[in-house]
Amino acid sequence: MRRLSMVLVGFLAAAPASADSDAEHARYSVVASAGDFEIRDYAPQIVAETTVAGERDAAIKEGFRRLAGYIFGDNAGAGKIAMTAPVEQQPQGQKIAMTAPVAQARAGDAWVVRFTMPAELTMASLPKPNNAAVRLAQAPGKRIAALRFSGLAGDDDLAANEAKLVEELNIRGLGAKGPAVYAFYDPPWTLPWNRRNEILVEVDHK
Repeated sequence: MRRLSMVLVGFLAAAPASADSDAEHARYSVVASAGDFEIRDYAPQIVAETTVAGERDAAIKEGFRRLAGYIFGDNAGAGKIAMTAPVEQQPQGQKIAMTAPVAQARAGDAWVVRFTMPAELTMASLPKPNNAAVRLAQAPGKRIAALRFSGLAGDDDLAANEAKLVEELNIRGLGAKGPAVYAFYDPPWTLPWNRRNEILVEVDHK
């Protein structure tokens, strides 16, 4: 199995990681694109996720710690699981404001951090997490609007790019179906201008 290869900003530096290009990415097809903006159709996928209370930076670090523990053997059978890109973070339950970008919207202090499981694995073949705070879920196929950007992806960067994504959606008359999601692809030692970050939001099919 491939070693860990998708890492978010603030990832635990001690965890092994390879370049983003070596990772199995969440599977999608591009429906339309314009510069850094894309409309994508994502295939159904299985995710491991956890909900963490607190500020965004602290929540994503704790969420990553829990999920990394699961894929590195904190599961029934102590098996290791290859991880795909990207790492995702989103607020729990809040919808994006269309009049005004993960960025993540926020519901109180709760954030969901998520890893996509390798495509060849199923709910039946994945080991059960030992940590009750980690859960496996089947995510259906969906249409996603995505805005890609580089840099360190601090709160200000995320907010600015979320606003750009909202503007693109408004121009195209697309409605968001849920909160925006932050997606991070690279190890922390990646140079800022080489990093791949994205704001993702589910939209209606037309």
